[in-house]
Amino acid sequence: MDKRNTILRVLADGKFHSGEELAAMLDVSRASVWKHLNILKDLYSLNIHSVRGRGYRLGNPLDLLDAEQIKAQIHTLARPHISRLEVHDQINSTNSYLMGLALEGADSGVVCIAEQQTAGRGRRGRTWVSPFGCNIYLSILWRYSVGMADLSGISIAAGVAVARTLENLGVEGVGLKWPNDILLHDRKLAGLLLEVAGEQNGPSRVVLGVGLNTLLTPQDAEPIDQPWIDLSGSVGGESISRNTLSAMLVSELVTMMSCFETDRLSGIMEEWSRFDLHYNQEIIIRMNEQKQVVWIHKGIDDSGALLLQIGDEIKAYHGGEVSLRPVT
Repeated sequence: MDKRNTILRVLADGKFHSGEELAAMLDVSRASVWKHLNILKDLYSLNIHSVRGRGYRLGNPLDLLDAEQIKAQIHTLARPHISRLEVHDQINSTNSYLMGLALEGADSGVVCIAEQQTAGRGRRGRTWVSPFGCNIYLSILWRYSVGMADLSGISIAAGVAVARTLENLGVEGVGLKWPNDILLHDRKLAGLLLEVAGEQNGPSRVVLGVGLNTLLTPQDAEPIDQPWIDLSGSVGGESISRNTLSAMLVSELVTMMSCFETDRLSGIMEEWSRFDLHYNQEIIIRMNEQKQVVWIHKGIDDSGALLLQIGDEIKAYHGGEVSLRPVT
C-alpha cells in the first residue's frame, strides 16, 4: 500500500490526525504529508479539513472498499464462478473497463468495483454521479454461448437480484420500475447498465453494471435530474457496510448470470411481480421525444417485455422502444 493510500485509510475514520502522527507513521516529513494530502484532495475531490493544533480530517468518514473483505463475504456457491475480482480507487467507468477486457479475451466472471468513476454512465447516455468513497460502482463480465436475442430478459433478472439483495440485508420498501430501475419510496436508489455484444447466433458477452447510492450529499447529487435516495436515509440501510453490500450484490448477480443461459426468467416471475411498483396502474409511455400515451401496465412476459393494455388488447414492448413513468 503506497503512502498516499495509507494516509487516506487513516483519515477514513473522520477523526483528526496530526501532521506529526501521519509523518511518523509513514516515516516522512510533515511537508511530505501536506503534499500527499493536497494530491488526495485534488485527485478525488475530497473535503479535507485542516485545523491548527488538531491536524487533518475528512469532512465525512469514508467506508472504504477492501478486496479481501469482499471476497471473504461472497457466498460459497458464487465463488467458483468468479475468475477474478478487482477493486480500483479510481477508474473512468467499470463497464467500459470490462468491455475493454472482454475484447482482450478476458474470461467470464471478472468483477470490477471502484471507489470512484470519472466517466460513470447510466441508461440512455446519462452521466452516473460517482463521488469518491461513496455508493457502489460495480460491473461483471459474463460470456454466453447463445446469441444476443436470447439474453433479452437479463436486465429483468438483474433488477430482481439487486432488489432481493437489499431486502435480504433488511432494507425496507424496495421496488422495481421496468426494466431495471431500483426505487425506494418512489425515488431512485440504483440503476443497471447492461451492454451486450457478440454474434447473432452466439457466442455473446454481457457487461452488467450496477450503480447504487449508499451516501450522497446534496452537493454531489446536484446534477441528478430525478428524485433520488440513498441507503443512509432509508430504514434498514443506514449501517450496511459497503464491503458487505458489494459482496452480497456480487453473490446474487453472479449466481443469476451463471444460471441465466438455461433458466432465463423461469422462477423469478412471481418475485418480479412482488417488486413491481406499477402493476395494474396507468402509466405514461414515452415512445420517442414527441409521443406520449397513457396505458395500463400489465406486468412482463417470459422474455422480459413490458405488457401494456390498450383498450381490450395487450401488447408487448421491449426496453429499446419505450420508457415509462407513473401517472401522478
